[in-house]
Amino acid sequence: MTLNNQRANITRLHLIRHGETNWNAEGRIQGQCESVLSELGQQQAVELQKKLAATNFDRVFSSSSTRAQQTAALALSHCEQPVNLQDDLREIMLGPWEGHLYADIEKVEPQAVFAFRNTPHVFNVEGAETFHVLQRRALNAVETILNDCSGMEVALVSHGVWIKSVLSHYEGRPLSRFWEPPRMHNCCHSIIEVSEDSGEPRIIRYADLDEGF
Repeated sequence: MTLNNQRANITRLHLIRHGETNWNAEGRIQGQCESVLSELGQQQAVELQKKLAATNFDRVFSSSSTRAQQTAALALSHCEQPVNLQDDLREIMLGPWEGHLYADIEKVEPQAVFAFRNTPHVFNVEGAETFHVLQRRALNAVETILNDCSGMEVALVSHGVWIKSVLSHYEGRPLSRFWEPPRMHNCCHSIIEVSEDSGEPRIIRYADLDEGF
């Protein structure tokens, strides 16, 4: 058990978005396709490690995507715990859009791209996950981790839409308001805290902003 929690009945889940990738820089749609950290993305992960160095994590989880694994290796390099890779922590699956530039997809499917960016609660492209399906997948994974890691300090490296879907649920934000700030920038750090007394998850940091965001 970590010494970070003075009271053993508190669980903290640290949600970390991966660093910038080559596809982020190009404006290319990633989804569940593989991309790698850019030089800037590697620097972001190294800088995050300096902020996390004083935290002793009991468990470490990561999306099985390469960009998340690379981020975990750099940002959590001080951790002795093995990284548990999970497919359920991967980004929203965008099917036929993946690997294409947003600008090119917008020319072909302007209404669908508009829905993705402005009305995500009704976004529906054949072969892609909806935001509702993604959120259910993400919450199932989080609830399993919280149940298995009671009283622990837990690190979880994942993706922007995946993490925001979890935070939106716990703050009671409907998917229609999904894209409202705070923005999930690369290597942002959010924390969900669960007290055994209340049993209710509470967001205490949202994309590097502490309570009151």
